[in-house]
Amino acid sequence: MSKPYPSRRSVVMGDGGAVATSQPLASQAGLRALLQGGNAVDAAIAANAALNVVEPMSNGLGGDLFALIYWARDRRVYGLNASGRAPWAATLEALHKRGRDARNGMPMHGILPVTVPGEPAGWADLHARFGTLPWERVLAPAIAYAQDGYPVSEIIAGEWQGAADLLRRDAETARVYLPNGRAPRAGERFVNPDLAASLRALAADGPAAFYRGRIAEAIAAASARRKGLLTLEDLAAHTSTWVEPISTLYRGHRVYEIPPNGQGIAALIALNLLGGYDVSARAFDSAEAFHVKMEAIKLGMTDAARYVADPAMADVPVAGLLSSAYADARRALICEERAIALPEAGLPPTSPDTVYLCAADAEGNACSLISSLYHGFGSGVVPEGVGYALQNRGNLFSLDPEHPNCIAPHKRPYHTIIPCIVTHDDALAICYGVMGGFMQPQGHLQVLSNILDHGMDPQRALDAPRFYYQGKDRFLIERGLAGATYAGLRARGHALSRRNSSGLFGGGQVIMVDPASGALLAGSDPRKDGCAVAY
Repeated sequence: MSKPYPSRRSVVMGDGGAVATSQPLASQAGLRALLQGGNAVDAAIAANAALNVVEPMSNGLGGDLFALIYWARDRRVYGLNASGRAPWAATLEALHKRGRDARNGMPMHGILPVTVPGEPAGWADLHARFGTLPWERVLAPAIAYAQDGYPVSEIIAGEWQGAADLLRRDAETARVYLPNGRAPRAGERFVNPDLAASLRALAADGPAAFYRGRIAEAIAAASARRKGLLTLEDLAAHTSTWVEPISTLYRGHRVYEIPPNGQGIAALIALNLLGGYDVSARAFDSAEAFHVKMEAIKLGMTDAARYVADPAMADVPVAGLLSSAYADARRALICEERAIALPEAGLPPTSPDTVYLCAADAEGNACSLISSLYHGFGSGVVPEGVGYALQNRGNLFSLDPEHPNCIAPHKRPYHTIIPCIVTHDDALAICYGVMGGFMQPQGHLQVLSNILDHGMDPQRALDAPRFYYQGKDRFLIERGLAGATYAGLRARGHALSRRNSSGLFGGGQVIMVDPASGALLAGSDPRKDGCAVAY
């Protein structure tokens, strides 16, 4: 395989199972599930629950979850949308009364952007359909980490410290997450007995403990005290949705994403455009290769911003956006010599802070799972006694009444979190994802192209420098890209800025099936604390 960006990490290989996450203790929790006889779904839930504890700024019981499952027995990909909805009282009028409109939009923090958390129901639904280990055993490692404590890892400690000002705004949030008045340092032990109690209740009574019991009452009380819109009725009404994944073909591989309200369609639109170029004939680090990828992402992200919304309440033209005719028309806008300065959404024919993890088992099953609070520590609101923050996903609603993503009662917002699964001839090929807000579909395209176009192994595909589209003609370019490539992109009219902050460029995990031997090849992004493990 090509080695243009040699890694300090070897690819992790095994044939019994593999787990890759953004924190080593979570990876070990997933591996433990596999070693106890569980399958890829058990491992994914165990790892995600552990991440609730050891990476609390990025995900938690107060957040949402999407998952794609490749089930080997059926040779089929299943999709779960476990994102929550706006409160029943979330009308434009209610937001206007609170000083919010299309000009200032939804707030970033506080109680107003809180939507119903979907993650606890998502875990339960995944386990009920695909799990094999006892439910209590799946959650046991997370409960132990919360009750007994764990040493905080380096990158997570830095992110925690960076959120300290937000955490100080709320007394309960500060009590839970700023012990002794400060964020824990790297290597310091952190315990969260309230979260352990919440997880034990979930293990004992399932999602009813969260959506109808003491925990629901604490969430509703926190909302009422802050004059929010979320009520007990909103929590009790929550359900996940099993969805038919959307997909496209790229280099003979079928690439699956969750449909809107997720933004995975942006990656598929961009892959459809990129598929019209012989990218493998261009060096990975050439301006010619980067330019067409950047232009494809530019158009895909622009279309997603215009059309992605809750399909239960808005007309989202998925088939048109993914049609070959639309791809041909949009690709015609790309010029090899000049960047598109002000991209506009097309008119398709008629007829959306995070942790990502993946797990695979010896039976050929795989789970691509992503969960999130959105921004670091979400809304910044921790209900009394529960030990976790509520998400701020409602920040992504539009307050423009003409936009399909405009807030409405019981509506799901545009969602940034997206898992991905790739098959070849209906067999599992790659289970992967890249966390990081609007970086996610961009990371999906770049990592997949690194593997399928440039022949990189999973670890090098994650290590390679990335771009991050910022709107209009603006891109951030990760340091490490050759100077000649940077100059060639600027000459084409791209507005570029070099950055060395790895946190801006997401964090991915990959498990790939070796096409010859069937071995599992796993990689973990060096931009995070995590690791891949296998046996």
